[in-house]
Amino acid sequence: MAAPTKAPIEIVLVYQSLLGIYGDRGNATVLTKRLQWRGYETTLTVVEPGDPLPAGGQVYLLGGGEDAAQISAVNALRTDGGLQRAVDRGAAVFAVCAGYQIIGTSFTVGEHDEVVEGLGLLDVSTRRGPTRAVGEILTHWIGREGQDAWLTGFENHGGYTTLGRSATPLATVEIGVGNDGRGTEGAVNGLVIGTYPHGPVLARNPALADHILQLALGEGLAPLDRPEIDELRRERLAAVQRA
Repeated sequence: MAAPTKAPIEIVLVYQSLLGIYGDRGNATVLTKRLQWRGYETTLTVVEPGDPLPAGGQVYLLGGGEDAAQISAVNALRTDGGLQRAVDRGAAVFAVCAGYQIIGTSFTVGEHDEVVEGLGLLDVSTRRGPTRAVGEILTHWIGREGQDAWLTGFENHGGYTTLGRSATPLATVEIGVGNDGRGTEGAVNGLVIGTYPHGPVLARNPALADHILQLALGEGLAPLDRPEIDELRRERLAAVQRA
């Protein structure tokens, strides 16, 4: 199905040199391909520290990284200010793991749990947990029904995240740790979504990818018939359920 002729949809991948060590760049590939399969023209912009964030992106993606890189990233993003401006004008933000913590209000790093101020795009705070969360995770997307409501991924984080009043959980945990081991995973506030799983998570969960695109575009999307993606999803669901 051909999409209406419009300006290219810009997907912005933020700071791969700092937040790109867990393969989360794949989320950008997934969003780009799912738009192209529907006939949309797309642009993928990769931004590194020192480069200004584009002012016209529809989706901004952040991935996982280590403590030092996380601090560098949050400082650079605070100085730039472009991510906050993007949210203010209605762009979607999807942040994974370290990126999730960065867009919260605060997180801790290092042996002495140094508190670092976040960007405040989500009302969540992160502190070091009692044990590291490592392994497959299975969650149920809140407000969704059917097979698309099941989300899978691989979590690997030492931080435990607490949600404030203006953030709502993305999902409830069936298998794994999630935010803090107390039953929820991820957080949502408007067009801003944070989550822990890698995978990349949008390759495993195409309905979540389409949800992000619909938030960014403000319109529905035609369904896609991609049997190979459906099979990958069935495989990953079966694998985590067996585990």
